[in-house]
Amino acid sequence: ILIFLIVAAVLNVPTALYSILTYLAASKTIEFVVNGIEEYTGVTIISEHSDAIRRTLTERLGRGVTVYAGHRGYGSHGEQPSPIDIVFTVVTRLEVGQVTEEVNRLDPKAFIIMHSVNDAKGGMVKKRALH
Repeated sequence: ILIFLIVAAVLNVPTALYSILTYLAASKTIEFVVNGIEEYTGVTIISEHSDAIRRTLTERLGRGVTVYAGHRGYGSHGEQPSPIDIVFTVVTRLEVGQVTEEVNRLDPKAFIIMHSVNDAKGGMVKKRALH
């Protein structure tokens, strides 16, 4: 940021703004080259319709899933210690939209958690292309 402020003071503001834009574009390009376009995302889905979601993810989208046995904690109606299945899958960044769309179609109230996965191997994870 300090460098861009100096450029703005020495040269002019438009040049500094173009420098920032160039820097952001270059950093995103380098990220794609290093990580590849198929960055993995872990998706955890908590829903009362977990069996239908599991079937959709495996049959329609061809993804492997893991089902955890969980228990509800505290909900909007007080304590609810009832059992619930938790579905977990690993997808590529490009597949996140499909997964979210299918889950929302089956259960609009589903709780979906997504997090970046640095590396995954084995199971039904698609292999990354070599660079």
